[in-house]
Amino acid sequence: MGFLAGKRALIVGVASPRSIAWGIAEAMHEQGAELAFTYQNDKLKPRVDKIAAATGSDIVLPCDVASDDEIEQVFTELGQRWDGYDILVHSVGFAPRDQLEGDYMDVVNREGFQVAHDISSYSFAALAKAGLGMMEGRDGAMLTLTYLGSVRSLTGYNVMGLAKASLEANVRYMARSLGPKGIRVNAISAGPIKTLAAAGIPHFRKMLHHVEETAPLRRTITPREVGNVAAFLCSDLASGVTGEITYVDSGYNILGMTGLDES
Repeated sequence: MGFLAGKRALIVGVASPRSIAWGIAEAMHEQGAELAFTYQNDKLKPRVDKIAAATGSDIVLPCDVASDDEIEQVFTELGQRWDGYDILVHSVGFAPRDQLEGDYMDVVNREGFQVAHDISSYSFAALAKAGLGMMEGRDGAMLTLTYLGSVRSLTGYNVMGLAKASLEANVRYMARSLGPKGIRVNAISAGPIKTLAAAGIPHFRKMLHHVEETAPLRRTITPREVGNVAAFLCSDLASGVTGEITYVDSGYNILGMTGLDES
């Protein structure tokens, strides 16, 4: 019996079998959790249907996190299947492509800034708020995904870095607000992984090689490694952990100067 046996998890943001959210779904399923999924649009629905089937789930609900009505509808429909749930996984991030190409001050604009923060940060609070009634009294856990660009300036990450910084602050404020209700809120800051979402980041292949050459473990990470940590953080084994940003990046975040000859 896995350490998530008896738990129910809603996973928002799974897009493909190579996504971090899929690694989380796999790990949670293996540890005994019952899963439900959302999909952003009709184009992605067949992929998410297959992913759900692979984990024994038939709960696949539409949800564009930019719409409060769709978020509310997710929990209305989920409530018809479950009397409550224990885990919310938020694996959502987006900025218009033009915001990621070029120097930050050259490309940033009001619309792009607002979109990045709305989709990447506010949506976590919006989902938590809408689904709170189904989680109260269950010692629940909420988890989101961030990146090192929240605290370091990275070429090409631009306004997404600011949005992830907002998301990490969101984690802390949500943890403080929801803690008295017995609900924990945490984030994982994952190292670069070759996923569908990462394809939009300029020079991403170079980032992967750089991490392989300089991270303490001398390798990148896998979605499943992130999934294993996510499963732990959302389990009763981590009952005393909330408001934390946990790095899963082969140790890259601890480095100062990189690329120097250490021989």
